[in-house]
Amino acid sequence: MSFSDLFDSGFKKRNESHFAAIVRIAMDDGIITEEEQAFLDRLAHNLDISEGDYKSILKDYKSHPINPPVSYDRRLERLYDLVRMVHVDTINGDSEHSLLKKIAIGLGFHPENVKYIIDKALTLVSKDVNLDTFVDEIKHMNQ
Repeated sequence: MSFSDLFDSGFKKRNESHFAAIVRIAMDDGIITEEEQAFLDRLAHNLDISEGDYKSILKDYKSHPINPPVSYDRRLERLYDLVRMVHVDTINGDSEHSLLKKIAIGLGFHPENVKYIIDKALTLVSKDVNLDTFVDEIKHMNQ
C-alpha cells in the first residue's frame, strides 16, 4: 500500500465519520425532514460518500463514533464549510437555523451560545467572507 493510499483512506474515513455525525444530529429528534434529507444527499455527494456507504451510514448511524474536532479553529473551519453548504442550499428560515444549531452543538459548541454563533455565521457567509475572516469574526464576536 502506498503512502497516498493511506492518506486517501484516512481522509475517506474522516469524511464518513463527519457525515455519520451529521446524520446522528439530524436524527436527534427521531426524524429526518425532507429538507434535512435533501441536505444529507448533497452533503454525501460533496464529501464523496459512496452510495453503499451512504445507505450503510443512514441505516446504522449510531455505530459510527462522533469525533468532533478538538481544536476550536478546526470546529470553526467545519462550521464555515457546513454553514456555506446550508446557506447555498434550499434550506431557509427556521429549518436552516434548526439544522445549523444541531450541527453546531454536534461540533462541540456550547448550546447556550449556538444561536448567536449561527446568527453571526449566517451573516458572515451571506457576505461571502473567506475562511480567515470568518474565523476571526467568530472568535471576536463578543469584543
